[in-house]
Amino acid sequence: MFEELKNAENKVVGLKQLLRGLAADDVSVVYIADDADRHVKEQILTAIGEKDIHIVNVESMRELGEQCGIDVSAACAAILNN
Repeated sequence: MFEELKNAENKVVGLKQLLRGLAADDVSVVYIADDADRHVKEQILTAIGEKDIHIVNVESMRELGEQCGIDVSAACAAILNN
């Protein structure tokens, strides 16, 4: 499940970058941590709306941060279209 995220050349980590990618219709997969704040999840799901984007739920923000190769927790991440 995480191999695609780990190996992605074009990925973003964090809410601001994810929302920017969604606004530009440049996102193919979104990863959301289950323990992220509710308002963060709501913002992401609202921005996705009716778009055909695969959503992957991750157990924790810590795990998502590790899978993204960063030393801090991450509420969300995305793989961008090439």
